[in-house]
Amino acid sequence: MKRFFTAIILLCIPVLLQNCKVNYSFTGISTDAETVSIQYFPSVAPLAPPTYSQAFTESLKDIFLQQTNIALVENNGELQFEGEIVGYNNAPVAVQGNEQAALNRLTITVSVRFTNTLNEEDNFEKQFSKFEDYESTASLKQVEDQLIEDINQQLTQDILQSAIGNW
Repeated sequence: MKRFFTAIILLCIPVLLQNCKVNYSFTGISTDAETVSIQYFPSVAPLAPPTYSQAFTESLKDIFLQQTNIALVENNGELQFEGEIVGYNNAPVAVQGNEQAALNRLTITVSVRFTNTLNEEDNFEKQFSKFEDYESTASLKQVEDQLIEDINQQLTQDILQSAIGNW
């Protein structure tokens, strides 16, 4: 009889544990959403390179694929992103004694409209802006690709955290 109860208990434990679930994330990201749709972000910034819209849109998609388990869908995701590139500016920021810039700054601004179909309180429309400085001895064309990559990483991380982070 003791073996019978032991066998029953051992058979029940896996069934009970199968229904237990713990979600933990080092990024603080938590959502019940299973799908996300990210529309193309066109550029209305006159100084942005022609390829920047595509690069930014792909960066935003990549961060969701890398840092969440949310499936990317073409349209009508439970989480929806759309917007446009509204600023792409290059300006001197640190002037030396001889009135020449020691540093230049590339600043990119993106307007984002976020819709959470599961919780409308999370919806927002706002601008995100990030910059990177570079030595004035280099031309923008020489460093632009790396600056864009660095800025996109910061922008997309901020957008992800604003949309589904618990900060």
